[in-house]
Amino acid sequence: MSGRARLALCAWVATMLTACALLPLVEDVSWLLQVAILLGIQTIVGAGARRVPLAWPLTVAAQLLVTLVLLTVVFARGQAFFGLIPGPDAFQQFGTLLQDGADDIGRYAIPAPLSDGIRLMVVGGALLIGLAVDTLAVTFRSAAPAGLPLLALYSVAAGLADGAGGWVWFLLAAAGYLMLLLAEGRDRLSQWGRVFGGAPRAPGDLPTGSALAPVRTGRRIGAVALGVALVVPLALPSLDGGLLSAAGGGVGSGSGGGGTISAVNPLVSLRDSLNVDEDRQVMSVRNSTDDTQDLYLRIVSLDSFDGTAWKPSQRHIQDVPSRFPTPLGLRADVQRTEITTSISAADWYAQDWLPMPYPATGVKIDGSWRFEPVGRTLVGDHGQNTRGARYTVTSLDVQPTAQQLAEAPPADPALVREFTQVPESLPAIVSRTAREVTAGSANAYEQAVKLQDYFSVSGGFRYDTQVQVGSGSNAIARFLRDKEGFCVHFSFAMASMARTLGIPARVAVGFAPGTPQPDGTVSVGLRDAHAWPELYFEGVGWTRFEPTPTRGSVPEYTQSQAPNSDIPNPDVPSQNASVAPSDSASASQTCTAVQRRLDGGCASESAQAATGQNGDSGWWSPALGWTLAALVVLALLLLPMLWRLRIRAVRLGAHGRGDADATVHALSAWQELTDTAWDFGISPEESQTPRKAAARIVRLGLLDPPAASAVHRVADAVEQVLYAPSPRPTAGLAQDVRQVTEALRATVGRGTQLRAMFAPRSTVRVVWALSARWTALSERAAAARPVLRKPWGQQS
Repeated sequence: MSGRARLALCAWVATMLTACALLPLVEDVSWLLQVAILLGIQTIVGAGARRVPLAWPLTVAAQLLVTLVLLTVVFARGQAFFGLIPGPDAFQQFGTLLQDGADDIGRYAIPAPLSDGIRLMVVGGALLIGLAVDTLAVTFRSAAPAGLPLLALYSVAAGLADGAGGWVWFLLAAAGYLMLLLAEGRDRLSQWGRVFGGAPRAPGDLPTGSALAPVRTGRRIGAVALGVALVVPLALPSLDGGLLSAAGGGVGSGSGGGGTISAVNPLVSLRDSLNVDEDRQVMSVRNSTDDTQDLYLRIVSLDSFDGTAWKPSQRHIQDVPSRFPTPLGLRADVQRTEITTSISAADWYAQDWLPMPYPATGVKIDGSWRFEPVGRTLVGDHGQNTRGARYTVTSLDVQPTAQQLAEAPPADPALVREFTQVPESLPAIVSRTAREVTAGSANAYEQAVKLQDYFSVSGGFRYDTQVQVGSGSNAIARFLRDKEGFCVHFSFAMASMARTLGIPARVAVGFAPGTPQPDGTVSVGLRDAHAWPELYFEGVGWTRFEPTPTRGSVPEYTQSQAPNSDIPNPDVPSQNASVAPSDSASASQTCTAVQRRLDGGCASESAQAATGQNGDSGWWSPALGWTLAALVVLALLLLPMLWRLRIRAVRLGAHGRGDADATVHALSAWQELTDTAWDFGISPEESQTPRKAAARIVRLGLLDPPAASAVHRVADAVEQVLYAPSPRPTAGLAQDVRQVTEALRATVGRGTQLRAMFAPRSTVRVVWALSARWTALSERAAAARPVLRKPWGQQS
């Protein structure tokens, strides 16, 4: 494949990947296939015009003319001459459809039905962007400016969807753009005789050349682009919106209906709520139990600490299940009681997140809501908020004992890594104070109780709502010095100090228990707005603590009691417990740590499939379409992983035991080892000898002595079959490769592990192989062309 043909293909792929950001805007996804076909025809016409060759204005004109004809055939065939050539009536039809599409955009919420007007706007816009990308990247051989029309397409889609596209669409668009840059770099280098990638290699062939220069260039460009994307928004104005504000600013996406949620810092409005002149009632709550002192209504958890503030992380959301997943980390032997809470929100109280007791196990509410499984929260969709909402929540009143918390086993390392992260800018006084306060503690539970008592009892702290929230890395240090603040300061300080001690911690925001009323309800007002820390203990899950003095209620399991308090008999469940020990045990046995970490919990056996809240009779049609689209996208995303699994199985599978098979077996094992190292971030230096390459993998991979020995054994086997007069088979090479793989996986972070699994770098060899095969076919066709063009009558 020629350089320009490769660029044209990459331009088509980049445009299609970016166009995927438009998927959340409309219900029907059939337009994407239409765009793929029409854009492919447009690309082929451009490639043919450049091959003639035509001057660049004629090339662009030819592509533009073909695009107009294609749109005419699809959208205005009845008004065109011969159903093909556009005339005045066809252009009038285009205008009418565009006007109808604009009206439909204003009329329908996202995702909108795919009317003819909206289809023309989506398909026509994608084709125009594709023409601009093809012109810049291929006709003018300048891929970098081609990112501007791609950025325009993505920005429009993300803006209209109000974030519904999420990070998936951004990654797809970025991947397409970087691939375009990489193809241009390869094309430029090839003009100087530099080889980017070779032909597909048999296991016995030694790799030659280096492909690292364009890869490094692409990485630098990608790093700069991502840096700009992260830094520029900091300089842009932001919207004020409070989690507890009556204006409904909230923190959810609100109107997008997309697959993720992203939140702003909710704490300024919390302070304002605490300082209102009139304590207006926010909610009226009726509980199925008489004890309401622990009736905290949790809205959202702040689990990301960047040194400036605690904020909610961006999380995936899904339809609200009929039964929520089993709470993360909760064992069957921990006593719990299921309670029912009926909540009525005030007509003026409008915000995106739904206040609920924690941990909720189910909710009955009308409207459009989505479920975030990690925080076990509900967020409004399509502009849904809490104004005047009436809903019922079932939740668990978890009652662990001090002994159960004290004897909690170690938590999942991945969870510990995520929820114990503290920024380097955190003042040293925070960790130093935490160690001093908890000195002599035997376990994490005792450390947590001592921290709580330090703030609420023995530390000399004073509760004052007039203190500013504060920001920056020194805010907690000032609070520890001045010893005055309100719930935000207490919860932030305790969560930060717990993290420095290695205890997973986050901050919850919501409402403290309200005021009981004569009619049996509880009135929750603005001044009940509250923040408190949640610490994680394996076997119990996320556990509430109360460090703020004179606020809320101190949990019974943190009060002074004998450490050898009896553990409830697991064979005698608590009365009215809805989660039977046998069911919970079964769920916990089949729920792996990876599932708990990624999915935010494992569904209970009684949980049904998640469904939407819309009761329309035709709900299944768009649901089926989106499900199929999601399966297709999922299959495409999983292709690299499936390819690597297949290649690994072939390379490390059974080989012949004879001397003739020694070379194939050794080189296959070596190829798999170097590709695995590449997947984990150690790019191959194919010009090095096996011995030097092995030493480099050991050094960069930080491998322990057993794994290092395994690497060198494979390298020695390769040298033996390459240089020995009579190669002999070496046993145990497949096991050595597997040992090295596990060692590499253990030395990298979770992000690198996931990338190595789902987006392995070595899959680029597929592209190289296809390119080499296409080049070979082109050369074969070129060699046969003179024979086909012999004059008539010429003898061979």
